[in-house]
Amino acid sequence: MSQIIKAGLVGVTGYTGMELARLMVHHSSMELVRATSRSEAGKKLADIYPFLNRLPLGELVITRPDAADLADCDVVFLAVPHKTAMEIAADLVEAGVKVVDLSADFRINDKATYEAWYQVEHTRADLLKEAVYGLPELYLDKIMGARLIANPGCYPTSSILGLAPALSAGLVETDGIVIDAKSGASGAGRGAKVGNLFCEVADSFRAYGLPTHRHTPEIEQEISKLAGTGITVSFNTHLLPIDRGILSTIYTRLKDATDLDAVHQTYTDFYADKPLVRVLPKGQLPETRFVRGTVFCDIGLVVDPRTNRLVILSAIDNLCRGASGQALMNANLICGLDIDEGLPMAPMMP
Repeated sequence: MSQIIKAGLVGVTGYTGMELARLMVHHSSMELVRATSRSEAGKKLADIYPFLNRLPLGELVITRPDAADLADCDVVFLAVPHKTAMEIAADLVEAGVKVVDLSADFRINDKATYEAWYQVEHTRADLLKEAVYGLPELYLDKIMGARLIANPGCYPTSSILGLAPALSAGLVETDGIVIDAKSGASGAGRGAKVGNLFCEVADSFRAYGLPTHRHTPEIEQEISKLAGTGITVSFNTHLLPIDRGILSTIYTRLKDATDLDAVHQTYTDFYADKPLVRVLPKGQLPETRFVRGTVFCDIGLVVDPRTNRLVILSAIDNLCRGASGQALMNANLICGLDIDEGLPMAPMMP
């Protein structure tokens, strides 16, 4: 691309905003020209993120969110909570700006389902049919022609990518699927909460959100499409004493007596042309440290012939592949760039 793509970011002060700022530093074809925050307006990005000191992006002055000020951008990321995003997204789309929404506002296809799980009215349901679910491994062509991308949630990204090959090939039963998912503390956001304090999280491990986690309908919606029939899952979430990363252990029942070789071949074939999902060699299982700070999803497979179960393990970085990195993947695609432009391939190691 000879012309730099101008990007805006609404909600720069959360973890997803911080991660997007980190990723944009090295993007050669896209420049962050607007960053907004009500609480930090008037400050430079380097004032709130010292890692941007002495970098050009650190000089960008934060402004208050205003759709009119963002109308000269080519693409805008919305890193704001659900309900807050829907009207901003609508105003920007109507102004001709492409939007990648990191909230849940356009992920659920059905208005009533969204309102039941999120307990708010969806005021821009007219855009639900237009919004494209931003999982490139499943919807690449639709994403490339979209104006509005519903960036997937972190848990759904891990879970859907883990289940997609098995359900598409009809390897497993569609009932009785259990998703046992664990996330680092950054998945709860940057807001101050007692339950997320260091002394509350360190040296402990606990479940939360059972059985009402809001990512449940998003997962069920997408895997039902893959299977061609309605699926209800048992989705169970846990908080790990780490800052970032998700490991999902998914329990399914094989339809037939299928060995690991056949299952592994099904997965490698499904993701053969999708390089950001890595199906690990047989006998190797994923770890969060090897995807930290990247957009990779690592998948490991275990066939237990005694119980006739296929156990799928899926690891991602919740902030990168599960949020900001995937948002940048989608922005790259809708702007005509390579999917991985500006994205790190090597993990952030200790």
